[in-house]
Amino acid sequence: MIKLKLDSVNKQLGGARILRDVSLEIAAGEFVVFVGPSGCGKSTLLRLIAGLDSICGGDLLIDGRRVNDLEPRERGVGMVFQSYALYPHMSVYDNISFGLKLAKTEKTTLRERVLKTAQILQLDKLLQRKPKELSGGQRQRVAMGRAMAREPDILLFDEPLSNLDASLRVQMRNEIARLHARLGSTMIYVTHDQVEAMTLADKIVVLNGGRIEQVGSPRALYERPASRFVAGFLGSPRMNFLPAFLHTPGATSLVESLVLGMTSLPFDSSALAENTALTLGIRPEHVGLKAAQGSAGVTVTVTVVEYLGSETYVHLDTGQEEPLICRCEVNAGWQVGDRVELELAFDNLHLFAADGTALTRHPQTPPENVTLRSVRANAL
Repeated sequence: MIKLKLDSVNKQLGGARILRDVSLEIAAGEFVVFVGPSGCGKSTLLRLIAGLDSICGGDLLIDGRRVNDLEPRERGVGMVFQSYALYPHMSVYDNISFGLKLAKTEKTTLRERVLKTAQILQLDKLLQRKPKELSGGQRQRVAMGRAMAREPDILLFDEPLSNLDASLRVQMRNEIARLHARLGSTMIYVTHDQVEAMTLADKIVVLNGGRIEQVGSPRALYERPASRFVAGFLGSPRMNFLPAFLHTPGATSLVESLVLGMTSLPFDSSALAENTALTLGIRPEHVGLKAAQGSAGVTVTVTVVEYLGSETYVHLDTGQEEPLICRCEVNAGWQVGDRVELELAFDNLHLFAADGTALTRHPQTPPENVTLRSVRANAL
């Protein structure tokens, strides 16, 4: 069942277009996360759904009903803001019940909803405290409770954890995930934090410049990004990018030196002209290293080794502006100055056209790895 549908939604402020023809369907009970860089339009899109901003073009439907012109309270949505926005002179009970009082909810029903909400959020023993007596995580739960107590059809979250420290963000992230599992309600969550997006979402919506770049599960977007932008945005460290060209017989191009020629790769390049500029992408965990043996392999130098306890990131000088990063086991033993040869996990290579779109991948079973061979000494 489609709970919410955006049909070619546009938003303009002055002469600037904030959102451009955004179309999206969200099913009942889904947890959807909007991500993207600052200024991409994700918070604006959330405010349009909430009714806090007006839509300049297109339609917004909730349960099949067009709600463009409805007031926020008539849409059946609840919103949790980045700021707690709690009333400091009110108790937790009064903060949670404030919206219900404005709606003139019957007293017995009001009390039942507040107590039920407080129990779900583990605030039932804190109802008489004032906000100044609560921790940051507890204050955020109160803000969530105020939205939940109205029993909205859709819960909206606008970067609710950005004001918390790192440990509290992890705790609250887990609590929001458990809350969604318990309630089964439709939730839309805006964040700039890709970890929150990857761990919370059933479906991620990546926005860029007011447009949707890609929609899909966290795994689908991470493993098969539709564009270089998505590939670079999701993942930490981000995907490695190297310049490449279409392989032509006898050419000494970078892609030939990297992957034994374009003809061995599972990509559709039929629509591209020879020598078309491409970008080769590979994630750090799919880069393998071995000690240089003076063979025809591509040899690079270790410039930085980052020990992170559970894993090690090795930075490699490839002659490009950005280093190539490899994620290794902790005991890999690489040191700054080491000369190493590269291996790439064949099925995890990505190729992007000049406009940033990913080349279509053919469904075939490739060899497990490709050992890099150098056609010319300065290929990298």
